[in-house]
Amino acid sequence: MARTALTGEKILTTAARLVRAHGPGALTMRRLATELGTAVTSIYWHVGNRESLLDALVERTVQEMGEIRPTGRTPHARIVSVARALRTALRERPHLIAMVHERGLTERMFLPAQQALVHEAHAAGLRGELAAEAVRAVQFQVVGFVLIERNRERSPEQHPSEGELWDSPTAGHDPALARALAAPVDTERLFLVSLHALVTSLLAAGDTGRAAAGRADAGQADAGRTYTENDWPSRSTAS
Repeated sequence: MARTALTGEKILTTAARLVRAHGPGALTMRRLATELGTAVTSIYWHVGNRESLLDALVERTVQEMGEIRPTGRTPHARIVSVARALRTALRERPHLIAMVHERGLTERMFLPAQQALVHEAHAAGLRGELAAEAVRAVQFQVVGFVLIERNRERSPEQHPSEGELWDSPTAGHDPALARALAAPVDTERLFLVSLHALVTSLLAAGDTGRAAAGRADAGQADAGRTYTENDWPSRSTAS
C-alpha cells in the first residue's frame, strides 16, 4: 500500500496528538519521525526545528479556539452554547493551552469567543459596562470551572474523602444535603446548573435596562404632551 505524502499539516496534526496525550516534553523530532514513519530531516524540511514546530502548534491552537460558533434561537441559549464549546475546547487540549499561555497569547486566543459573547450580550439588550461584565463573567466561569475540574482529576486520593467528611451534623442536620455532598460530583450537570443561573442573572440586567428605558421614554412623551380639557377629571368625578 502506498504511503501518503508527508505534509506540514500532517506533521502538525501528529505533533498535536502527541502533545495532547503526553505533554510538550514528549514531543521530540525523533519520536515524531517514528510516529510518521519518516526521517527527521523530512520534518525539518517541512516545519523547521523543534521551536518552530512548537510555535506552529501554538498558532494552530489559537486558530482552533477561534472556531467556536454560537448555536440556539435565543441570546441565553447562544451564550450557553459558546460557554459549553469553550469548556470542551479547553478540556480537550490542556497542554496546548498552557503553551499558548506561556507565549503570552492567551488574550488573543480568547478574543473570538469573547466577540461571540459580545454579540449575544448586545442582542439581549446589554451595553457598555453591563455587556463587559457579562462577557467576563461567562469567561471566568468557564475557565475557573475547567481549572477546578483539572485539579480534582489530578489530585491524589483524599483522606478523609468527601463521603467521609459529610455527615448530618456537618451539613447542618440536613441528611439529604449530606448524602448529596458525599456523592460523586456530576461535573457536567453542575456546570450547566451554574452556567444557566449565571446567564439568567446577567441577562436580567438587560431586561431591567429595557424596562427603565421604556418608562423614561413614556415619561418624556407625557412631559411633552399638550393636555386638553378632556384629560382632566370632571367636577363630578373629582367630588
